[in-house]
Amino acid sequence: MGSLKQRKTIRKYQQKDIPVDLLNDLLETAFRASTVGNMQTYSVVVTRDADRKGKLAPAHFNQPMVTAAPVVLTFCIDLNRFSKWCRQRQAEPGYNNFEWFVTGAVDALLAAQTFCVAAEEKGLGICYLGTTTYNPHLIIEALELPELVFPITTVTVGWPAEDPAQVDRLPLEAVVHEEVYHDYTPEDIDRLYAYKESLPENRQYVTENSKATLAQVFTDVRYTKKDAEAMSELLWNIMKKQGF
Repeated sequence: MGSLKQRKTIRKYQQKDIPVDLLNDLLETAFRASTVGNMQTYSVVVTRDADRKGKLAPAHFNQPMVTAAPVVLTFCIDLNRFSKWCRQRQAEPGYNNFEWFVTGAVDALLAAQTFCVAAEEKGLGICYLGTTTYNPHLIIEALELPELVFPITTVTVGWPAEDPAQVDRLPLEAVVHEEVYHDYTPEDIDRLYAYKESLPENRQYVTENSKATLAQVFTDVRYTKKDAEAMSELLWNIMKKQGF
């Protein structure tokens, strides 16, 4: 458990391949993750080819780890495979809806995180790409995803070429609620975010962006309401286009 507490996100990788046998073993381990109804409503697209990585890169705002990592894994909600099995066995599936989109997302993310833990135990480094749901249409096109298949997260994987410092996390009491949810008082918020706000790098973000508080960096610069609403509309439209 101690090693998990020391984990770090790795964005720079050695130019060293990941053996197919190792990767497949890690994926088999990941597929032992919990799954709703033992249905495994997910698929994983493995990208090693440089040209294909180049096609994926714009969807992820051309972050350098997409093309530099030896392997890029796109974890997808997949109701296509299970629905086809149902129809071939004289059963009519009803999985082209939002409920099963969410179910597939849960399945896929459980598998993704299990993969990441297993990969880090073998000395590999990983980085989740939150950009996956920003431009799903570009990923769908690059990976030729059919109806009822939808990219939900991407993980870059490789042998670390850096040893970055750990980033901060909120204290346990900020996240854990005993028995029922206990809402936060203004004093709680001040106490729970004091360490994050005190960090030199976060103070620098505030100064660099000419803001009064760290929260304003998040709301006004990093993750604005305008951007979130635009991406939400895109996400919903692409979901429908993919058959959900």
